[in-house]
Amino acid sequence: MSTQSKNPETLALHAGYRADPATGAVAVPIYQTTSYQFRDTEHAANLFALKELGNIYTRIMNPTCDVLEQRIAAIEGGVGALAVASGQAASAFAIQNLAKAGDNVVSSTDLYGGTWNLFANTLKDQGIEVRFVDPADPENFARATDKRTRAYYAETLPNPKLQVFPIREVADLGRGFGIPLIVDNTAAPLLCRPFDHGAAVIVYSTTKYIGGHGTSIGGLIVDGGNFPWEDFKERQPALNTPDPSYHGAVWTEAVKPLGPVAYIIKARTTLLRDLGSAQSPFNAFQTIQGLETLALRIKAHSENAAKVADFLQGHPSVERVIYPGLQDGEARRRADAYLKGGYGGLVGFEIKGGKDAGRGFIDRLKLFYHVANIGDARSLAIHPASTTHSQLSPEDQLATGVSDGYVRLSVGIENIEDILADLGQALDAGTARAAAE
Repeated sequence: MSTQSKNPETLALHAGYRADPATGAVAVPIYQTTSYQFRDTEHAANLFALKELGNIYTRIMNPTCDVLEQRIAAIEGGVGALAVASGQAASAFAIQNLAKAGDNVVSSTDLYGGTWNLFANTLKDQGIEVRFVDPADPENFARATDKRTRAYYAETLPNPKLQVFPIREVADLGRGFGIPLIVDNTAAPLLCRPFDHGAAVIVYSTTKYIGGHGTSIGGLIVDGGNFPWEDFKERQPALNTPDPSYHGAVWTEAVKPLGPVAYIIKARTTLLRDLGSAQSPFNAFQTIQGLETLALRIKAHSENAAKVADFLQGHPSVERVIYPGLQDGEARRRADAYLKGGYGGLVGFEIKGGKDAGRGFIDRLKLFYHVANIGDARSLAIHPASTTHSQLSPEDQLATGVSDGYVRLSVGIENIEDILADLGQALDAGTARAAAE
C-alpha cells in the first residue's frame, strides 16, 4: 500500500494492492483461475500446514478476493476477512465457525427476514438453537445465556425495524461471559465501525451498499482480532480444542505466529473449504469497483433518505415514518451514538389502509424499482409482509418490525426532486382512489 492513511475513502482505493507485479496494471485483475502453481513440494506442504499463507485453490482463496478482503479489513480496523458467495453464507459461517449441534446463539429479534429464517429453521435443523431476544433491553442477552451459548448476533441498523442496536452494551455483557458479539453491518458501512464499540466479528452482504450497483452477489466476514478466544477455553471449544477436520489443529495455537487470526483462518480452512461458498473472482472485482466509491454514495444515500423521511412525515396518507433520524428517546440516543455521518439510506413507513394500500402504492411507483434488495444506487421499494418476510408468522413479522401496511424504501442517489415526485404521485393517487371509493 502506498499510504499509511486510516481514512476509509483512501483505504477503499489503495489498501491491499498497488499494481500488478507482472504487468503494472493499476486496476485489480480478475484472476479467473481454479488453481495455482506451487514453487516446490516444500512450498505446497507449508501452505497446507499453515506454516505460510498463500494460494492453493480458488474455492479457498483467490488473489482478486484477497484484495477485497484486505481492503474491507483495513477499513473496519480488523485483522483479516473472508469473502464468500453471499451475505447469507457470511451469516451462516459466522455462527457455524463457533457453534455445533447442541450449542446455542442469542440473537436480536430485529433481523432481516432471510436471516430470521436461517436462524429459526435451517440452523435449528443442524442442531444449533438460536434464541431470539428483544434488544430494547440489553440484559435480555444475559438472561438467555447458558453454558452452551457460543455467540451473540445482531444487525447494526436492522432491516426493516431501523432501530440501531446497542452494540457496546451487549458486547460488554458478552465479554463478561466469554461470548463474542457478531454484528451484521450491511445497512451501515462506513457510518458505523462495530469494532470500535466492542464487536468481535462483522458480517456483510456486499450485494448491498458495498457493491452498490445491483450486479453481484457476495458476502464478507471480518475478524476484529480483538477477542481473547484462548482465555475462554470451555466457552469457545471450536477454537481451543483439537479440530479433527484439520488434522487436530487447535486454532488459537496453530496460527499464533500469524497473529490473532484464529477465527478467520478457521472459517477459511474448514467451512469455506468444506461447504464451498466461494465468491467468484469476477464478483469480487465488481465489488471492489463499488467499494472504491462507497464513501461518496453512502453520503448521498443518507442525505436523500433524510429528505424522504421528512417528506413522508408530512403526507396525509402516511401513518408513521420509521427512520433513525426521526426517532426519540433511547432509540435516538443509540442512533446518534453509533451512526456517524448520516442515518443510512433506508426509510420505512406505514401507509394508511394496510396491506392492500401498501401493495397498491408499490404498483404505482414509476421511478423506484420494485425489487428484493437494498443498497443499490437506484431507489428501490418493497412491501415486506407479502415478500421478504412472508415466510414468517404474523407474530414473528411484528417482532421484526413488519406490519401489513409497512413499506420499505432503499433511497438511491438520484436527484432528490425526482425521488420525491415519484413518491408523491404514488401516494396522492392512492389517496384519490380511497376518497372515490
